[in-house]
Amino acid sequence: MEFKFNNKLAFMQKLEELLESGIPPKKMRIYLPHQDHEIEHLIEKYSKPSKLKYFTLIGGITGCLTGFAFTSFTALDWELRTGAKPYLSWPAYVVIAFELTILFAALSSFVGIMILGRLPKFSKMLKREDYQNLFVIIIENED
Repeated sequence: MEFKFNNKLAFMQKLEELLESGIPPKKMRIYLPHQDHEIEHLIEKYSKPSKLKYFTLIGGITGCLTGFAFTSFTALDWELRTGAKPYLSWPAYVVIAFELTILFAALSSFVGIMILGRLPKFSKMLKREDYQNLFVIIIENED
């Protein structure tokens, strides 16, 4: 089903009507002539919270554990005893663990965005000329 509008007000009313009727935002494709934050906020009211935070959390924990494990196993593999200091001195490893936490969290967030956003979808890309200056709502069939 496809709805085309020339003005934003009629588009917003129809979009809100469709969302209130129970059609989930994931079943809709919306094309706008320009970016509009009011429409984003309207859709966010009817959307579930994103699961991206779990990708970031798991990536961060993995990075932190990898940082401590990497430095610990390296210190144990190449034993260098100086001044009766312990082989494993965790305060020195915090910097490496922190850097890997940030790196893994950022990379897993990127992967999460690609997975949750179902990107890239080359088959459904449109040219700018397809809808020009129209506000368009397309409801995908369940078939």
